Amino acid sequence: MNNNKTIIKAEQKNIRISPRKLNLLSKAVRKLAIDEALDHLKFINKRSSLVLGKTIKQAVANATNNLNIDKDNLKISRIEVLVGPVFKRWQAVSRGRAHSILKRTSHLRVFLEEKETEKSTKKIKKTAKSKDKKTKKDNKVEKNILKKGKKSGPKS
Repeated sequence: MNNNKTIIKAEQKNIRISPRKLNLLSKAVRKLAIDEALDHLKFINKRSSLVLGKTIKQAVANATNNLNIDKDNLKISRIEVLVGPVFKRWQAVSRGRAHSILKRTSHLRVFLEEKETEKSTKKIKKTAKSKDKKTKKDNKVEKNILKKGKKSGPKS
């Protein structure tokens, strides 16, 4: 990530949905624009779509209210689904035994960043070209030095 980009973060903790189920939806939404992602989540019939949608809306609200960034200039940079605490329960079965039940929870982090404007991309391309020229010149000088060093060595 570049240093000049501002990153906005929203986080939900201790969600009573397993990370595996939440990760399915986050993979589907990761590379979409914010409006598209929210539209997709509206029509997906999963419980985790509500949580993910709320967290994305929370991140957008953080950006607009705290940093005065327009919603149209934002994109999802990454979504992290982390493992939360696990509640351990048991269920009685035959012969006085018990089977364990794991109630998994998860933490969700959504990171947004500002889209690059056309002006900033042009500047980046110009600086990259000038750096490439310098490195090519330096490589030629180094090759010439190495060639001269090989010729002056002892002959066998």
